[in-house]
Amino acid sequence: MGQTGLREPLRELVNQCSLPAALEAMGERWSFLILRASFNGLHHFEEFQSELGIARNILANRLARLVDHGILARQTCDDDRRKVEYRLTEKGFALLPTMVALRQWGERWETGLPASPVLVDARDRRRIAPVQVTSHDGRPLGKHDLIWSLPEDVVGDAADAAPRAAQ
Repeated sequence: MGQTGLREPLRELVNQCSLPAALEAMGERWSFLILRASFNGLHHFEEFQSELGIARNILANRLARLVDHGILARQTCDDDRRKVEYRLTEKGFALLPTMVALRQWGERWETGLPASPVLVDARDRRRIAPVQVTSHDGRPLGKHDLIWSLPEDVVGDAADAAPRAAQ
């Protein structure tokens, strides 16, 4: 982050910061892999178990956590009321930029290899651009362009930037 006299009071923010709350909901490998599988169209317990190779007890625990946090919704199947589906909620779909950013980070810094299959724009079948932090007006921002600011010193409302945050 950019240089400034203001620094996040990390110890004081444990209960106020949204990062620990997000990590509580998603913060481990299996939850992200279940989410990725959901984005890829898997809906049933057996599908998740088979495709991911995850132990049944761990899968049940992670699915319950994702449902409890409102990321997945548990629904009975219309064609067989004994079967259950897990569907992404709006809150779950909102994690797409996070998933894409983590995948791109992993390609660059961990594996050094492009992921396969490649994520492309459905309209023109071209690779998507790297996920990046942008300003309220769409300018790409780097680490030296960012500072922490107290809420009362912020110009405009956070809602002004909310739609652009998903870019």
